[in-house]
Amino acid sequence: MKDNIILKVEELSKYYEMGEIKVKALEDASFEINEGELVVILGPSGSGKSTLLNIVGGMDTPTHGKVFVKGEEITKYNEKQLTLFRRNEVGFVFQFYNIMGNLTAFENVELAVEICKDPFDVDEILGEVELTERRDHFPSQLSGGEQQRVAIARAVAKSPLLLLCDEPTGALDCKSGVSILVLLKKVNKEYGKTVVLITHNASIAEMADKVIRLSSGHITEVTINQNPIDPERVEW
Repeated sequence: MKDNIILKVEELSKYYEMGEIKVKALEDASFEINEGELVVILGPSGSGKSTLLNIVGGMDTPTHGKVFVKGEEITKYNEKQLTLFRRNEVGFVFQFYNIMGNLTAFENVELAVEICKDPFDVDEILGEVELTERRDHFPSQLSGGEQQRVAIARAVAKSPLLLLCDEPTGALDCKSGVSILVLLKKVNKEYGKTVVLITHNASIAEMADKVIRLSSGHITEVTINQNPIDPERVEW
């Protein structure tokens, strides 16, 4: 693992105003992630995980605090700069896939890489996610696990600095979920991509290099896992 900081978060907070009530979704979060790490952000529903991931990925802005990606402060970016950042540097994987129903697996991935500066070959990545035989199928012809593989292929094919995964196994059964974790580990190790995965499942944290625990918008603990388990051993 390279000891290079790819992501640095400093005293990050996000508040929402609801009438006279201020809701603190995230408060004074600080941590660092090294290039090539597989990191799990762990916490229950409502703990601020998605808010944190959205800010790191340039989809939301903080109330205060800073986010640095490869030394660049993205929290200073204007909307145009954030759009380019999301396009070129970040791959997103969501719980409910968010792939285009009127496009085949190949076309879904191809659409994402057309505007990227240095993408991977689409067929190569579909092969890596074991969808070569399903490349010309539409989402309605694919299982949930296969649709999530398309979503991961779409994100990875961009060759992003960061692969950000928001509960990527949340809508899947045990067998499909484990297969997705195996795939994310493969992307992390074989392609050298920094993977950040948020989940409420504490068992998934056991496969991570680093675990960031969130509770009620606060980071309660950051731990290094000296002996990550294989994703096949994750209990559902």
